[in-house]
Amino acid sequence: MFEYQKSGQYFALIAGGMEEHGAEEFTELGAQNVKLSYRGIQFEADPRTLYILNYQTRLATRILAPLISFNCHSTDYLYKVAKSVDWTTLFRVDQTFAVFASVANSHITHSQYAALKVKDAIVDCFREKFGSRPNVEPVTPDVWINIHIENNHAVLSLDTSGGSLHRRGYRTETGVSPMMETLAAAIIRLTEWQGEKPLYDPMCGSGTLLCEALMSYCRIPAGYLRKNFGFMFLPDFDKTVWETVREEAYHNFRQLPEGLIAGSDVSGRATKIAIENVNHISSGNRVTIKMLNFMKIDNLENRVIVCNPPYGIREGNPEEIAKLYTYLGDYLKQKCKGSTAYIYVGDKELLKFIGLKPTWKKPLVNGALDGRLAKYEMY
Repeated sequence: MFEYQKSGQYFALIAGGMEEHGAEEFTELGAQNVKLSYRGIQFEADPRTLYILNYQTRLATRILAPLISFNCHSTDYLYKVAKSVDWTTLFRVDQTFAVFASVANSHITHSQYAALKVKDAIVDCFREKFGSRPNVEPVTPDVWINIHIENNHAVLSLDTSGGSLHRRGYRTETGVSPMMETLAAAIIRLTEWQGEKPLYDPMCGSGTLLCEALMSYCRIPAGYLRKNFGFMFLPDFDKTVWETVREEAYHNFRQLPEGLIAGSDVSGRATKIAIENVNHISSGNRVTIKMLNFMKIDNLENRVIVCNPPYGIREGNPEEIAKLYTYLGDYLKQKCKGSTAYIYVGDKELLKFIGLKPTWKKPLVNGALDGRLAKYEMY
């Protein structure tokens, strides 16, 4: 029996700065004894709740099921313990796998080497039992295995998500510096928007914020377009329970009213991509997206405005970027009476160019960028 089966405990990976929001979401979805950790949360769940969490979470990137944990001071011992696991109970020799690793404050210092030793152990386990081995597929494997070593304590886990959950499946193309889906979902969550006012993104890019707003309003699970999950490889996977979870979620869908979500962008290519992406989602044909410079929009009054303006990493001249933020601030002051704006920036220093005092600012990490989400209320 694996460790998760004895304890019912799992670990969810979440971007830095989003742990508290993730803990709130997991509690809402039925997780028990939720505890914050660095870039993640520990929690307890029964199999049904585990399926719901993987299917519904908008903020977590992976959910790991611990198989075995042990003190580990050398790669030889790591190999020995990993080889003792009966991997043949998790997947077949004709299926592919990959190992991803993280190490911190331990005698084993190289994550890639740790992953290699676990890979060798899995391969040798199969070879000794069947005379053949499964292949490694580093990008789209059937099964993801994780090894985490911290303070010389190792945990071997199966990724129950089957790859990063930020890959929703609606994005076939991206524009310049696309926003991570989980970050966009966090922004929508922090707006507390429930459809009481129309939502508009005046710099929509490839439409990630619009897609996440659409899925949130229509109660479409974040994993709706995913075909497979890693929990399907757990030895106690219950297909009947999983099908019930999907069916219940489907019956909770609601249609998007016309005109409730819209956006625009100055780039014709970006708007084309955004339209394609949003139309992969149910009710996406009810989202209006146009090629338009935001300064040419007559007004955006009595709306919830969300946007992620360019912030200069790859988009252009820093002076031009600063001017853009000044123009955005002027537009908000002059043309957005009765609206609330939520502006996300990867460079928090750019907020000063908006020239407005935010109601609040919240840190949200976007990859390596220490970003900020600022709320502005227009009267």
